[in-house]
Amino acid sequence: MRDNRRRNRNIGTARQGHGQNNRMCIPACGLLHYTERLTEYQKITHTINGHEFVFIVEKTRADYYHACSVADVAFILAHIPAADYGDLCYIVFRQPKRKESLLSPVWGRLQYIYEFKGIIKPAIILEALPRHHQLKWGKHLSVEDQNEMERLKKDGHVFVTDKRSHIARLTPETVRATQLYRTLPHEMGHYVQYQQIVSAHLPEFAEMPEEERENYFFERVPKAEKEKFAHAYADRLRESLLEQGVIPFGTQRGSPNTGRG
Repeated sequence: MRDNRRRNRNIGTARQGHGQNNRMCIPACGLLHYTERLTEYQKITHTINGHEFVFIVEKTRADYYHACSVADVAFILAHIPAADYGDLCYIVFRQPKRKESLLSPVWGRLQYIYEFKGIIKPAIILEALPRHHQLKWGKHLSVEDQNEMERLKKDGHVFVTDKRSHIARLTPETVRATQLYRTLPHEMGHYVQYQQIVSAHLPEFAEMPEEERENYFFERVPKAEKEKFAHAYADRLRESLLEQGVIPFGTQRGSPNTGRG
């Protein structure tokens, strides 16, 4: 006998929508992107190689910390060619929400369009990290993940392998090395490539809103190509700074990196 309750095989499944209202997601809030919704913060302006940067340092919760100081980042920026700055303006030290840390954990990111107090400019964002945190990866890694692990080892992260996972306990020193010597140059590499694409099509882009330029860039350049360019840019800069003896260097003064704790 046919069970009429099973006529629709999608009943009670995600395909029909079951459970979607309960999914964890980063909530939207008005017109602002979630990275632009800052709470208590400190604004610091620095002129580096004749270019004005606005540093925005969001206060951390007691169980989070900013691994880099404003002076640390300013020091690295001073050793990046000024021609690469373009319109880059904001350097944001951001405190992620707990859901964001779970759903979209990153060392940092580049936003081609970032709104701060009504002014829209490109921004590089460095995320605060939770204290006593660890990286945990499965044993079966893609080639891309294997390459990333090797980069993390160069930053000083120590991985311990058990039967199922590769685990590295994060420390302020290793997080600082990753964000300062690799994440910051990597995101700058993304922006340099963006500028090159825009410059190559300047007549076409002259009257185009920035949001449309960004969409054009994302549609035209595959993700793998963007990552390859950014990694190569960061690697070249890192090697140059190592040869010059610029890095590694100790924490510079003026660091609001201790949070509330």
